[in-house]
Amino acid sequence: MKLRIKPRGIKGRWLVNMLTMIAAILIILEIVACVFISSVITSSAKQKAGELCSGYNGLATCDYSNFQTLAREYIENFEHKDKIQIDIIDRSGAVILSTSGFAFNNQMPDYDAAKTSLAGYATYSGKSEVGEQVMSGSYILADFGNGSNGAVRWSISLERINLRILIFQLVSIALGVLIFLFSYFSGKYFINSIVRPLQEIGNVSYRIAMGDFKARLEYKSDDEIGVLCDGINYMASELEQSNNLKSDFISSVSHELRTPLTAIRGWTETARLSLADGDAEVVGKALDVVQTESERLSGLVEDLLDFSRMQSGNLSVNMQSLNLTEPLVEVVNMYAELAKEKQIELVLRASDSLPPVLGDRDRLKQVFINIIDNAVKYTDAGGQVLINAYTEEACVTVKVIDTGEGISQSDLDRVKEKFYRANTTVRGSGIGLAVADEIMKQHNGLLFLESTESVGTTVTVVLPLAPQETGDAATAEAETFAPGGEPLEEAATGGDAQEIQDTQEEQK
Repeated sequence: MKLRIKPRGIKGRWLVNMLTMIAAILIILEIVACVFISSVITSSAKQKAGELCSGYNGLATCDYSNFQTLAREYIENFEHKDKIQIDIIDRSGAVILSTSGFAFNNQMPDYDAAKTSLAGYATYSGKSEVGEQVMSGSYILADFGNGSNGAVRWSISLERINLRILIFQLVSIALGVLIFLFSYFSGKYFINSIVRPLQEIGNVSYRIAMGDFKARLEYKSDDEIGVLCDGINYMASELEQSNNLKSDFISSVSHELRTPLTAIRGWTETARLSLADGDAEVVGKALDVVQTESERLSGLVEDLLDFSRMQSGNLSVNMQSLNLTEPLVEVVNMYAELAKEKQIELVLRASDSLPPVLGDRDRLKQVFINIIDNAVKYTDAGGQVLINAYTEEACVTVKVIDTGEGISQSDLDRVKEKFYRANTTVRGSGIGLAVADEIMKQHNGLLFLESTESVGTTVTVVLPLAPQETGDAATAEAETFAPGGEPLEEAATGGDAQEIQDTQEEQK
């Protein structure tokens, strides 16, 4: 199954917004650049023309009778006739000499403006008499006492200047277009590097949401998107594992429910037939089986209900001061017959005077049932299960030590996870330890496991003492109890209880 989710406009919106902003900036810069270039070139031309005209300053100090002769010399020696036209104007305002060879000019707005200007200088830009775009300027020659000899006027064609301005403008526009195109393609590449992984993230997320927990993202990078992809891949792995555990759990629970139901159905039919035959012994055995399997079903249903309460945060506890010895003895008595059948030595070492802890009696009993049930279940014939309860550092510690098959290190880190079962060949729902661990957390206690494969497992439960009880009771001597709650004699155990514990520790 493959889903392709198209990005809903992130790429388009980003490109439009970015390119609109860049285009606006470039247009503003182009306008400013064009105006600036035009101004600079025009100003440079004016300045250059003015500098060239400054060579005619000698005409202001000469005698007027020599004015025309000296002006002719200046005109003939002028080196830039191909770039600029110089006109010599006499006192009457008539053009008497010109570098162009034509000594007439009817329209001289710049000369007219210069005559009335305090600075004696004026410029003009516009069309000439023949319609050519020109720029001109007139200098009124200074008066040194005999009246001004006239004026010097320069004129240049704006066609070449405008051509230069146009070239600069076209170059700047071309540069702006290149910048725009570069921004477009680099922006497109950049946004694609973000949108494509996001698109793939969306596709994989939908696949995961639809139950394809094997879907993975191939994006490898150290950036934020790479971290996001790694997180989604990890989430998918966890979901896949949880889904597998859930499937195993459903299969296991179905089997756990089917087995007692099958036994109940079969023995009920047997009891009905035996009633007709009057075989009371078979009927009694059938009722015993029905009762045992019903209790087993009840326990499984109760585990499921507790798990549901735990998941919803409604697993409640009724806290009160209690002595752990009593629930421990009750649980040991519950498993005495099973341990005897499996030829397992079940020993409890605890004192009646253990200091009280603050807890829920039924919930703590549930914890011990789960732990001892596992210990007996995974211990082979001839093995031992030792329950040792004692006080240590303002806490009551209960250790359940077995000589069972043990748990591998890889499984040990996960046995308290919901639905997880290290050994799928043995009955169990996989939620008992998860519920027990949650109960211990609600009691501000600890539950942890130590195990070595083929040697055995030690489960430790630690509960803080009740607030008002931290006195001398912690030093009370422990007594050893056999199944049934009576103190264990040497003859019954085949040796001192301490020797059993020493043997257990040596085996580990």
